[in-house]
Amino acid sequence: MKRRLAELGDWLEHRTGLIGQAQHFLYEEIPDSSGWHQVFGSLALFLFMVQAFTGILLAFNYAPTPGDAYDSLRYILTELTAGSLIRGLHHWGASMIIVVVVLHMVQVFLWGAYKKPRETTWMIGVVLLLVTLAYGLTGYLLPWDNRAYWGTTVTTQIAAMSPGIGAYLTQLLGAADGVGVVTFARFYAVHVLILPPATILLVALHVYLVRKHGVAPSPGDELKPKKRFFPVQVFKDTVVIFLAFALLFAMAIAVHVPLEQVADPTDTAYIPRPEWYFLCLFQMLKLFNGPLEVVGAIVLPGLSVLALMLAPFLDRGKVVKVTKRFAAIGIVVLLFVGWSALTMAAVKSTPPQEAAVDYSYPTEWMSLTPDQIATSTISDIPAFVRQGATIYQAKHCNACHAVNGAGGKIGPALNGLAKRQTRSWVEDHFADPQKLSPGTIMPPYPMSPQDRDNLTSYLFSLPDR
Repeated sequence: MKRRLAELGDWLEHRTGLIGQAQHFLYEEIPDSSGWHQVFGSLALFLFMVQAFTGILLAFNYAPTPGDAYDSLRYILTELTAGSLIRGLHHWGASMIIVVVVLHMVQVFLWGAYKKPRETTWMIGVVLLLVTLAYGLTGYLLPWDNRAYWGTTVTTQIAAMSPGIGAYLTQLLGAADGVGVVTFARFYAVHVLILPPATILLVALHVYLVRKHGVAPSPGDELKPKKRFFPVQVFKDTVVIFLAFALLFAMAIAVHVPLEQVADPTDTAYIPRPEWYFLCLFQMLKLFNGPLEVVGAIVLPGLSVLALMLAPFLDRGKVVKVTKRFAAIGIVVLLFVGWSALTMAAVKSTPPQEAAVDYSYPTEWMSLTPDQIATSTISDIPAFVRQGATIYQAKHCNACHAVNGAGGKIGPALNGLAKRQTRSWVEDHFADPQKLSPGTIMPPYPMSPQDRDNLTSYLFSLPDR
């Protein structure tokens, strides 16, 4: 058996050279100072493969057109085996890979590993960071729910602020007439057809340059005996990859990713918020008003990227140990504090979100009447819906109004109410119907703020029929 395996190995090596290349890769020499601080590159590569794999699995059942995209995602989440898990891995993997890529760049920056002759390696790393953010930006629209629609609307408005090229960018994004089918098609094409091959090319070039110039040694380590990449560094990379995937898997199971209602361009009351990694830029826009908006939206982010690209040319000093790189440490700490402050300010300034139906769960209960909901044992019914239906029954609203075909016909049917009235109008109508609907026979219904909120949220969750 061993002889046959050896013969097979010799045949494969003679025909392809793969075995020799793999041995060369694994047994390449690295500095003695290499260790745990250099695991982020391998981890980022692994997470990219996870994103590619889960993205392919989602694509098998995903319909890349706006309305169908939403329905197909609901099918994935509610009907497909492990569909919710795969989406969770893809969603949280997107956040994790951004964290890891940033940590990788911070490690390289602190150790001064961007200096001669590794300037090009660093610059390609900056481009990979931008590509990683582009994945998050283009993938944000693909669920085609309200959150995706209005968040992308803000993104296209920011792009339109670009001096001189704003109109061209808007045309390129397909958003000249607002976010629609063309915008969706172009975001999907970039996310699926352009970014993945670009990432593969850039990663291959990045790894090639790392191998060409070698891992940057710590100062004074140049003359020490070197060690092999395998097995010590491979073991460290594997341990970190295992722990990261365990965390990612736990988040995909335990931290639910909601799906809001299908995108509604008429819902102008919706308050959009970007993903957490863009909250810093979102908050920075609030610091600049009027004509100065372009400074926060375009100028400062552009200068930040330019500073990253030029870092190897701005810092030409001799490489010193990380413990002596006080300026670099100070810059990293200052940036982290600034990013944290802006992000926390954005979180605190976010108004409380109204109760909404999470459509990533089965919603058969939406066809039930209020009295059926109030007594139903279905576990997926949101608490505010169950409480709202109970209040609806207690106030005898069904005497005049119909829900899902059941109830009185004196007043208008309440299905699709969210498309006919605003939330504040409905709440005010409970308190003083005569003021808003003169001549109505509906009496006032004084309620506690919590009961009023639950009842209104329930009515707004009713599907249009």
